[in-house]
Amino acid sequence: MLHRDVMLIVFWIGLVLGAALAIPAAWIWSRRTERRVRTLEQRARSAERLAELGTLTGGLAHEIKNPLSTIGLNVQLLREDLDEITQSLNDRDEPGLHRLRNRFDLLGREIERLKATLEDFLRFAGRVKLDVAPTNLNELIHELIDFFDPQAAEVGIQIRTQFDARPPIIVADANLLKQAILNLAINATEAMVAARHDNVAHGGADELMIRTESKREFGDPMLNIHVIDTGPGVGPETRKKMFQPYYSSKPGGTGLGLPTSRRIVEEHGGRLTVLSEPGRGTDFVISLPVKSTSA
Repeated sequence: MLHRDVMLIVFWIGLVLGAALAIPAAWIWSRRTERRVRTLEQRARSAERLAELGTLTGGLAHEIKNPLSTIGLNVQLLREDLDEITQSLNDRDEPGLHRLRNRFDLLGREIERLKATLEDFLRFAGRVKLDVAPTNLNELIHELIDFFDPQAAEVGIQIRTQFDARPPIIVADANLLKQAILNLAINATEAMVAARHDNVAHGGADELMIRTESKREFGDPMLNIHVIDTGPGVGPETRKKMFQPYYSSKPGGTGLGLPTSRRIVEEHGGRLTVLSEPGRGTDFVISLPVKSTSA
């Protein structure tokens, strides 16, 4: 009888302990599920807004682009006619002709700038169709650096890398992913050069670090790409706005580079976040799932 009572006590103790352990585990699982659902809902809303933006404005951009190209061509022809008139006047440096040439040149540059802005917009607002394949992330970044390093070196920026030791293979559109990372690298380089030129407080090293790392998020394998600069950094208010279309703190910037990068990353099922400390630098983080992507 005593043995049976002991067994019964042990049984009830085990039951209570099991329940005590199961309740926190269930709560943790519930919280993880809730966060996943919230993340998926946010991505769905973002995709819906972008699709609506593309539908409403893509056609308008095309309608502007076509006559703008015609205007640019006619400006070029008029400039050539002006050169012929100048030659017929024995190349006399008439002040009026000189001003007219300058105005044609200025008009041509502005037309090219508007065309480039429209191209950026169409890339941002248009439908993104991924051409995915297994991609070695380290190799992709090596290729990107080979392309971008001369441009960075020309303005005194040194590129450094730190790669995850394990070959990070993901399913991705290599060309679009390169574009997203390149946009971040260009943004970081321009920020460092501007800080140096304007004598603004910054990290001081004039280095661009690109780093990859394997992580787990909610139990799922992820790969992070860090694009880290030693520029002036950005404050909380700027961080809230920097992924908004057409927001730019740079003179002449279209404000579409960062939103385009974020959209490409989100089309891959990932996310783009930013960490920054004013006066020290900025870290853009691309987080990508290892095994799955949107197609």
